[in-house]
Amino acid sequence: MALLAAAGCAVVWTKSALVGMPAIKAPWVGTIAAKVIEREEQPADERVRLTLAMIEPGGDRPIRVRINVPLERDAIGAQEGAMIRVRARLVPPAPPMLPGSYNFARAAWFEGLAATGSALAPIEVLRPGRDSDNWLARLQRRISAHVQAQISGSAGGIAAAFASGDRGGIAKDDEDAMRNSGLTHLLSVSGLHVSAVIAIAYFLAMRLFGLWPWLVLRVRLPLLAAGTGALAAVAYTLLTGAQVPTVRSCVGALLILVALVIGREPLSFRLLGVAAFIVMLIWPEAVVGPSFQMSFASVIAIVALHSSAPMRTFMAPREQAWWRRGLRNVAMLLVTGAVIEAALMPIAVYHFHRSGIYGALANVVAIPMTEFLTMPLIGLGFVLDSVGLGGPAWWLAGKSLEALLWMAHFFGGLPGAITRFPAMGEGGFLLFVAGSLWLALWHGRVRLLGFVPVAIGTVWLFMLRAPDLLVAGDGVHVGITGLASNELVVLRQMRSDFARDSLTEMAGMEGEVRSLADMPGARCSAAFCAFDLQRGGRIWRLLMARGKQPVTVRDLAAACEISDIVIADRWLPPSCKPRLYKLDRQMLGRTGGLAIDLERGTITSVAESEGDHGWWHVAVRPPYRRQEPATAATNPPTGSEAAQPPDQ
Repeated sequence: MALLAAAGCAVVWTKSALVGMPAIKAPWVGTIAAKVIEREEQPADERVRLTLAMIEPGGDRPIRVRINVPLERDAIGAQEGAMIRVRARLVPPAPPMLPGSYNFARAAWFEGLAATGSALAPIEVLRPGRDSDNWLARLQRRISAHVQAQISGSAGGIAAAFASGDRGGIAKDDEDAMRNSGLTHLLSVSGLHVSAVIAIAYFLAMRLFGLWPWLVLRVRLPLLAAGTGALAAVAYTLLTGAQVPTVRSCVGALLILVALVIGREPLSFRLLGVAAFIVMLIWPEAVVGPSFQMSFASVIAIVALHSSAPMRTFMAPREQAWWRRGLRNVAMLLVTGAVIEAALMPIAVYHFHRSGIYGALANVVAIPMTEFLTMPLIGLGFVLDSVGLGGPAWWLAGKSLEALLWMAHFFGGLPGAITRFPAMGEGGFLLFVAGSLWLALWHGRVRLLGFVPVAIGTVWLFMLRAPDLLVAGDGVHVGITGLASNELVVLRQMRSDFARDSLTEMAGMEGEVRSLADMPGARCSAAFCAFDLQRGGRIWRLLMARGKQPVTVRDLAAACEISDIVIADRWLPPSCKPRLYKLDRQMLGRTGGLAIDLERGTITSVAESEGDHGWWHVAVRPPYRRQEPATAATNPPTGSEAAQPPDQ
């Protein structure tokens, strides 16, 4: 076990050293000349996403960057292999906004991205790409465009995702409905889609090869069908972009085919262990992501459930009427769906801070419809298009996808469809993982001991309370919980959906956000807001910067002196000395985002979970430039004057 742990660390460090791309030092705006290495069209967002190879601004290091280009600034020739010139704004990949938020900086490190940004002017094509440059990506776009020409709207976007892996044509409202109903996994090409392709290829191969007597007498048909299914799985994986989740699913599917060929049990923990070992060896960074955890948790749940004695007894073959057999199969699907939902619930709460209760019901209908109706119709549409007769197949596929979207909106809109939770933390998550694995891997009554940590984790989950203060790493966005019913009070009105969603998710809120300036008791000037927050049997005096206006050192020092916590997106002078914490640009540059629980007296930071990794950098504090002589801070105002926020 010690050798395996050491080998695992070596694999992670090696992968990080081989593919990790240090980020650019600071935001940068200018004109860049770069080569397009990947193009992703996102018509639903009215933009195109380009991955570029270029020389780092102000240096000689070759880097990869990704920029978003509005459609009106796009150029037809900006395809893979093209050389382009564009004025763009580049920023380092963002670290987690708050403790427990999505770590884009880590994902970008392993994707080899040194910066992200957006185009500020139309693209100029210096040299168009050749047709041989990334021909597979061009083929994917042609397939996606063909599918969306046959099926309009988000239904066409989902069909394009099934056929080519392109999710850019799905409207945000429909994607949110799929997420709220527990059907969002259908949008990413994974084991469900790969298994559907293999099943179709296997079935057709068995039937078509069976028509050739000479071949049937000399070669085992299951071997030929398995080989055909394997080729179809590899081709489909490449065609849909060969994303890591798809490759993982393809590897698992190929192992199942090998097991079928040699006469072994296709679904077993040994098979799952081999698949997990291969994935962890090639993509060790995937282990901490939700995709890996959900994929293997669902398969573990299926294998454990169907290998248990009660389920084997329930599903054993027997003489009975067809309708009884049908009801038994439906019951099996419902139980399987419920067990999978239970296995995935702690993972969803840990990563996304939400959990749905209708996912099992929605998936009982959606998964069979997708696998046995929608995907075969899409394949039939491509085949019939070769002779100009694909219209009816595409129409039926579109109607099935419209039914899928209707189900998503129906189940996602039911009362209580989504329950939000504050950040769970690693302790509660590990309790669920340990208990679930114990339940899955042991046999007999001893496996029931796994319910003990699961029960403790469940109690932990429902005892969670949102932090009193949420402070983003840039100091711009601050959220206060517990002031309004199911609403988050924020320092600033936010134009960024990402910032608002991050704050509400970490707070476990479902309602709208409310500005602090509109709250009774808030004292706000153009530059700062002062607010008294009652928590834990005492009153906490908060002072928060809300504008860029200059403030005199004297007024600021006086306001800081009577405040417990000062939060600012600017660098505050040494004369600002609050009673407890000065969370200014310098401090937040070291800690990152903060979650502060005033009642329990705890502070959680982003930095404490990042460690000494290449994607985490401590911000450097620039020299502070005073706005008036330091002696002005020696005579602070007193009394009621000091209780007001510093004005412009």
